[in-house]
Amino acid sequence: MGQGKPQMSAEQRMEAFLAKGSATAEQRLKIDAYNAQTQPIGLAQRRLLHELTVSVLWPHRDHDLDLFLSLGQGYLATDEIGRPVGSAMYFAMGEDFAMLGMMVTAPRLQALGAGRWLLQSIMRDCAGRDLRLSATRSGYRLYETAGFTPVGIIHQQQGIAKAPPVDPVRGLAIRPLEDADGDALRDLDEAAYGASRRHVIDRLMPLSTGTVALRDGALRGFALTRRFGRGAVIGPVVAEDDEMAIQLVAPLIRTGMFMRLDTPVESERFTAFLKDAGIVPFDTVTEMRIGPHRRATSGAITYGLASHSLG
Repeated sequence: MGQGKPQMSAEQRMEAFLAKGSATAEQRLKIDAYNAQTQPIGLAQRRLLHELTVSVLWPHRDHDLDLFLSLGQGYLATDEIGRPVGSAMYFAMGEDFAMLGMMVTAPRLQALGAGRWLLQSIMRDCAGRDLRLSATRSGYRLYETAGFTPVGIIHQQQGIAKAPPVDPVRGLAIRPLEDADGDALRDLDEAAYGASRRHVIDRLMPLSTGTVALRDGALRGFALTRRFGRGAVIGPVVAEDDEMAIQLVAPLIRTGMFMRLDTPVESERFTAFLKDAGIVPFDTVTEMRIGPHRRATSGAITYGLASHSLG
């Protein structure tokens, strides 16, 4: 029997993906019977971006989109009469890393090349950076073709919350977040996240309430919650273990509110706690990367994402 065709490495897949065509953000793309063109995305495009997110049943409200538009860069594609057909953004974290997100293609066009065109554009903009994204089922094959490799599963948990009883943990103090915690919180987040995103934390803190975990007077974990979608999202959450994560999240749960938490951690204990709090499994996405796996896997680790687009 003859040998099969050798598999391409992730780097080879990326190079081949970017070499297909010479599409740039300034060029037009023929989609179906009309031309699409792109424009840089910003706050002025929020209405069109909202139309796209509604078309794929994402829960984002205006204030959610404003946060992403203020933190990221990217492109919005429109057809010849100004209707949005796709979007893609990147969120630079430090000098050598970026999250890709807000990658939306109108359902009627998902097989016609718009998503590929936009992804090529932002990957070129991010040349030289390590990349990370959250891949939906519909987008997974495209990202794999572009050279991304899977890291793990992110579990989207959500529902009408109820406050479960939680016993205190000896030696661990939990208190509300204070302004003076900012520097220690940013340092802890950077270590867990694997890149500097202090500007993101600076934007999130005024929008959020939160808790911190102290051991021997030192800040060892934190959790934030803010308005999002139908209610509130809990994240980011950084903790050293399941018990610390539970202690941090429990005070943020609001009975009767729709709440969401996206976790990359495979933990029966933490998931059981969320289920008891009414925050139940809803969906999953696959975290994928180009470059090394930068998220911490020991010590203080990420238990809850700020969002799929921000990590």
